[in-house]
Amino acid sequence: MKALTWFAHAHAGFCNVARKLRSPLLLAIRLYWGWQLIQTGLGKLRNQPRIVDFFTSLNIPFPALSAHFVSGLEFLGGILLIVGLFSRPISLLLTGSMFVAYWTADREALFSIFSDPGKFYAADPFTFLFAALLILVFGPGLFSLDALIASRFRPYMSGDALGTTHWETDAVSG
Repeated sequence: MKALTWFAHAHAGFCNVARKLRSPLLLAIRLYWGWQLIQTGLGKLRNQPRIVDFFTSLNIPFPALSAHFVSGLEFLGGILLIVGLFSRPISLLLTGSMFVAYWTADREALFSIFSDPGKFYAADPFTFLFAALLILVFGPGLFSLDALIASRFRPYMSGDALGTTHWETDAVSG
């Protein structure tokens, strides 16, 4: 019984240390992939005719409008991810955009997710999709404007039975 208790305490200690690494990891993901999205979006904004032609070749409806929307989403989404503002809503939009990118430009890679996972991982949208999903699911972490806003407005928010607000759980991923 003593060994089991020791392992339980050791596991709890390890989990506490790992939990403290969550926010720095989420910050690193937001900074790196936010910057990559800014660069990608800016490249698309600067080359709109080429992007419109590419979207036209993929038979995307309203290619000019879609090209402007995706370019702006990536550019603005990258900025919002870096500062950690509206992180989950922007991550949801970016996730949708990356699934559309898979569907339209890398459909073979999308359908090979189980038969040839390497093809799925090697596709251009994968890393952006993965980063957006991480932020969508886990939130931006403590080092974000979302967390700052949540802490600032905590006294004005109503809590649930556990005493936490939706701002805390959504923004900080408590």
